[in-house]
Order: sequence, then structure tokens, then C-alpha cells
Amino acid sequence: MKRFLKFCLCLLWATGVWAQKNPDLKKLDAELESRRVMLPNGWSLTPAGRSLELGDLPLNIAVSASSKRLAVTNNGQGTQTIQLIDAQNEKVLQSIEIPKSFYGLKFSRDEQFLYASGGNDNWIMKYALTGNKLVLNDSIKLGKKMTEKISPVGIEIDDTRNLLYVVTKENNSLYILDLKSKAIVHQEKLGHEGYTCVLSPSHKELFISLWGGKKIAVFNTENRRVTHSISVTYNPNEIILNKKGNILYVANAGDNSVSVVDTKAKKVIETLDAALYPNSPAGSVTNGLALSKDEKTLYIANADNNSLAVFDVGTPGKSTSKGFIPVGWYPTNVRVVGSRIFVANGKGFTSFANPLGPQPVSNNVRSESHLGEVKQANNRLQYIGSLMQGTMSILDEPNAATLALYSKKVYANTPYRKDRELVTEGEVGNPIPMKVETRSNGSASPIRHVFYILKENRTYDQVFGDMKEGNGDSTLCLFGEKYTPNQHRLAREFVLLDNFYVDAEVSADGHNWSMGAHANDYLEKTWPTGYGRRGGATEGMGRREVANNKDGYIWDFCKRQGVSYRSYGVFVDTNKGNIPALDKDHVCSYFATYYQQQVKDTTRVNQWKRDFDSLVVVGTVPAFSSIRLGADHTQGLAVNRPTPYACVADNDLAVGMLVEHIAKSPIWKQSAIFIVEDDAQNGPDHVDAHRSTALVISPYTKRKFVDHTMYSTSGMLRTMELILGLPPMTQYDAAAMPMFRSFTAQPNFAMYQAVPANVDLSAVNTAATNSAKRSALLDFTDVDRIDDKLFNEILWKGLRGEDVKVPAPRRSAFVRVVAKDDDD
Repeated sequence: MKRFLKFCLCLLWATGVWAQKNPDLKKLDAELESRRVMLPNGWSLTPAGRSLELGDLPLNIAVSASSKRLAVTNNGQGTQTIQLIDAQNEKVLQSIEIPKSFYGLKFSRDEQFLYASGGNDNWIMKYALTGNKLVLNDSIKLGKKMTEKISPVGIEIDDTRNLLYVVTKENNSLYILDLKSKAIVHQEKLGHEGYTCVLSPSHKELFISLWGGKKIAVFNTENRRVTHSISVTYNPNEIILNKKGNILYVANAGDNSVSVVDTKAKKVIETLDAALYPNSPAGSVTNGLALSKDEKTLYIANADNNSLAVFDVGTPGKSTSKGFIPVGWYPTNVRVVGSRIFVANGKGFTSFANPLGPQPVSNNVRSESHLGEVKQANNRLQYIGSLMQGTMSILDEPNAATLALYSKKVYANTPYRKDRELVTEGEVGNPIPMKVETRSNGSASPIRHVFYILKENRTYDQVFGDMKEGNGDSTLCLFGEKYTPNQHRLAREFVLLDNFYVDAEVSADGHNWSMGAHANDYLEKTWPTGYGRRGGATEGMGRREVANNKDGYIWDFCKRQGVSYRSYGVFVDTNKGNIPALDKDHVCSYFATYYQQQVKDTTRVNQWKRDFDSLVVVGTVPAFSSIRLGADHTQGLAVNRPTPYACVADNDLAVGMLVEHIAKSPIWKQSAIFIVEDDAQNGPDHVDAHRSTALVISPYTKRKFVDHTMYSTSGMLRTMELILGLPPMTQYDAAAMPMFRSFTAQPNFAMYQAVPANVDLSAVNTAATNSAKRSALLDFTDVDRIDDKLFNEILWKGLRGEDVKVPAPRRSAFVRVVAKDDDD
């Protein structure tokens, strides 16, 4: 560790000296700074190199044998495409729409064809490459469309035998197909979700990464059986072989590493820590690999560090770190062509506001060029699921001086610091401690009971846009004070947070972010397919092991530290916890789950009261309670279903009831209540699509205060962790700003009185409008089963009027607002 820190200090010193002596380096420094963008999670980008626009969530880059052509598969929630790129001239030649796709992409050796995974259509698409165009030539079927759970991911071609190898992530298999007859000649069960595969130079062995298995399977292509299993670590995804075939590199997204495998000995000979600091908690998401032409340098895409890690691998077993390269947001793949590096940035170069919400920008297309502008604007100004479009960063392989400058930028972009994991920003005497102190050692906080309420999907402007005290846009406010009087009163009496951002895009990753300060690569890469109505499930919330964070969630950390905890409907299906930490002793068996749609949130709070009061009597109220109140999601406009206003008002009253009950209980003087939306996908916001409502309520919360500090979901988790004496779970909560500016050392023990609802909580929709008819077709029994983009449009039109015009948008630049004593 000391050697690594010394390297970092030397690196920064050397960069300054080089910059003074090298005017080109100084110019590059200024150029990178001119591109600086702050993301809503508090991390920054200074992307190096040149760039091309890609599609929605690019996941893979294929390079042709001659290196003249690249192909990119875009696998996001919106339009899915395959792009053909001229590698030499760095320009997009063609973009063709593909109904369903996922990661798998491979040129034939003769470059006459490109094969692409057809996702949950369960086929491989075969495109003929004619000049600068791809033309759909054929399809190779693995099973019936959508109805069979197969889902091909990685593909490999054996041109000598005319065979196609395909690994899948739903039925966890390897398929071997004859390219001439298109017949399946072999199927091998792998036992875990597959990601990709690569042939040895002799074509006698196929190496397969098992995304959900923490291992590499070695398949003998002659005997057609798995002969070896090589243990690696969490979420192995992309793999590459050197030319000799004796070294295999494995990207492990779950724990920031690359395993270096001796393919002859079938064992890992070293592990490269690709994170910015050694032994960091999870959060780098190592998920793309490329070797330089001379195979002495390995480039590693760290998706959630927005950078490439660069290693000298010239001597296997003795690899060393060379530095880092700043690229775009969430890099998913990297390839080297000659001396140039091509990087697919999954979320592009910035986040966006969505002041127009679900509405199209224009219905009056003036020209063909205007049509293109409208389509582009519609992609970026509507639903958050397809808001951020991918980009390709293209840069020349850096020399030592340039790499030193790049490394400096990556560290500057990153709020995470290794030495701040257990010590963070704060102020002396504040109820939010500045360092992690276990409860057995005596926490510095007077707060002994934390209540964490998880709600569903609202933006700041939708609820608090009418509050003049904050930065709101009243024209975008759908559920203002009339429908949410308790949340408005709580924000006024305690703290209004108008610069709070959720870390997630949608519910599928939002629940994992909300409870674990991260969503791993499996979840981030698969939810867009489900939300795009292309089949497949989005199995977060502990439902599928491959989607779980390496070190678990906040309940797991409580368990390890001996902190008492209890969950009411969070990560709970059918009254049973989805993870081992939520066993029967840590859940309330009669608390109605989110999926019991007929149950009001006010009823859920009464159920919670019953359990809470019984714990108060015996003095066993847990230190941490998680409570799910999700009625503010609403159930649409279908006739005889609760009106959206009734749902939101029910949720609001439930919040007020819960706060009042705690405030009148014996533990109020030692309590803090944190309220957050799991995501902000269901509405517009004029600042950023990630901006959302959040509340902090405690005797130690400042009163009648507006806190403009930039906070995030991870920052709220960090605040609770510091109170509870828990270490950070990932790099994201370790990096996040704790919410100490919303707290005071001088408590005010005045109680809170809930405000009655202003609307009938039992009101149902009666008008058989077009919005009602569309709502009736949606399935609200699970957070991931409806088309949320369509649902947004239904709500907007249904509540504002079927033919209502969209208000003129009020746009704001995304800025970070902090107090003067913020040292960033």
C-alpha cells in the first residue's frame, strides 16, 4: 500500500514537472479541463481523445481480421442497433436497427459476415458485409422467440470447422452450431450464467467465462466436454487470450480485478487489482480488456471508475501498474487497433435534464434534417432509461508523460479516496460522526435508531416543484402540496433538499443502489433489455445471485458488525427475505409487500406500528429499520383502479403517520428518519433526470433549513452508516458526501403532527379515456413489468389532459452547489 501511494505522489509530482517543460502536455491538460463534466453522482469526466456518437448502451466492439472495420452492438432500453465503423478514418459507416441484441458480436475471418446475438429472440443474426454496408443475410435459431429462456450472449467462430460457439445467460449453456446446416450439433450445460468464450490458437480448447460462477470453464472441442474449471472471482465477464494462447486474461467485474491465467497449468498465476487504490471495496466494475499490439500492455475498462487501468504485462506473473486513462461514463469495452485505443462508453459523456418528461419534442417535422434533430432530442429529453446515449472514445496509445497526466485527471475526477473510507468530511460535534466507530466502541452519534423509508420513482420537480424555497419548476409539478401536504410540511419544518440525486436510472437497479450503494454489471447491463420490453427478467433485490453485490447490502454489514436490524417489505417477497441476512427473525411477517397492490401504504404503516410498538415494549427496537412504502408509484388511469392522486396522497399520509408515531414514541430523542425514492424514472425534472425528493427528519435535523449541498443515494447511505458504525459498502458510499450539513448538535425535540389528506384516498378512476384504456393493459404486480416510458406518458396526459400541450421547458445547467467549507 505504501509503495502504491508513493507511486501516486511521484506520478503527480512528475506530471507537474513535465507540464512545465512540455507545452504540448500543457495544452492537453487545458483541453481535458475544458471537457470537465460533473455527473449527478458526484464523479467527474474529462474524456481523453477523439469521439464518435454511438447508440443506447454499447456493450461490445468487434474488430475485423484486417482491422479496417469495427462493429458495435448497442443494447440499451431504447432503440437497439449495430453500427459499422471505418477504423482507419474513425467514422460511422452505417447504423442498422436490430429488434433484440445483447453483447455477442463477431466477424468471420474472411470478413464476409458479421454474427450478432439476437438477445431474447434466441437466435444469432448473420449479416453480409458488402462494401461499407451490413445486410441481414440469415438467422441461426437456438429456440423459439421469447418463449424459451435461452438468451445468447458471447459468440466465437471456428472458421476451420465451420462451427459457431454460443454461450447463454438464461439456460446457462454452451451451444455448438454448424454454420452450413445451421443445426445445433451439441449443447452443454454450464451450471451458471455465461458471458463470453474464446478459442485457443489450436482450436482444441474453448475458454468460457461464467458470469455467475466465479470461474472459467475449459471445454475440449474434440471430446466436447468440460475438462477443467479455473476458479477466479466475482462476476467474470470479458476474457482475452494472447497470441500464443498461453495466457488468458479475465475481467472480474465484482471485485475490481483481472485474473491472469496460465492456460497450460490451468491456474491463476497473478491477480491485477485494477482499482485506483489497492484493496478498495467493490465499485470499479472491471469489464473490458484489450492488449497492445506487442502484447506488453493491457488496457482494462473500469465501468464505474469511468477510466481505463493500464498494466505492463510484458512478464507474466510480474505485471505492474502503469497508470490510468480518463474516458467517458461507464466504459463497457475496449479494443486496440494498431496504436490506437477504441473505448465504448455505455452512458456517453454527460447526464441530462428531462424537462419535457415523457413528451416528444415536436410533432411538426419541417425537413429530413429536422427529423434527425427531433429523433435525437426525443431520445435525450424523455425517458431516463434511454436518455444517456453511448459514445466511442478514440485515442492514441499514450507515452509515459501523457499517461502520467491522464492518471492525474482520473484521480481528480474521482471523489473516492482510500484514506477516506473510515474518515470523512464533517464537523466537530455534529451528530453525524466523521469516522467509522463501531457501536461496541461507543458511537459518537446521539442517534441510536435509524429508519430508512424507500419510496418509488418520483423526481424533485414532480413533488417539490411548487416549493418557492427551493430550485423547482412549478410547471412540471404533478403532485404538489395539495396531494403531498406531509412531505411539504416535513421539508419546511425540517430540511428541504433541492440538490439530491439518485444513483440509479430505474427501479431494477434502484433498489440495489438504495440498499447496497451499487448495482453490479449484470444488473446494469440486463435491466435495459427488460425495460425495453424485449423479454428477460430484471432480477435485483436479492432475487438472483449473479445480480447481488459482492459484499452484500446494508443488512449484511449490520449483521457483521453486530448492529440490530429489521426489514419491512424491502428485499422481501411473499413475506420472506430474498437474501440470507433477511431471515425470519429480521422481517415482519405480516407487513404487506409492494406486490399486494390492494393494500394502501397507510395500512402498511399501521402494520408497522403494531410491530414497532411490540418492540418498544420490550426495548428491542432495532438500530436500523428499512421500510418500503411504494404507493407513490401509482397504478395508472385504468377504470376502477385507485386514482394517481389517491395513491400519492395515501403514500404521503403514510409518511406523515410514520413520522408522527416515531416522534411520539419513547425513542424519538434518539431517532433519525431518512426517506428516499429508489429512482426518479417516472417524471420530468428541469435540472437532471436523476434529481429526486429526499427527506431527513430527526430532533438533530436543522429546522426550517434549505440545504443546497449536492447529495446522492450513496451519500444518504454513508450518513446512516456513520451513525450505525458501519464501514462503507462500496467505493460509491465511501466517496459520497455525508449529509452532516442537514444536522445540528443542538436538538429540537418538538414532535411532528401528521397533516390529514386533502383528497379521497379511496377514489378510483371513472373516465374511460384513451389513457385509461392504455393503463388497463399494464401489469403493476411488479416494479419491472410495465413499460415505464409509456406509463410516464399516460400519467402526464391523464392528469394534465389528453390533448394538453407541453409547457415551454425551463432548462438549467447541471451544477454542483456546495457550502463554502467544501474542500473540493
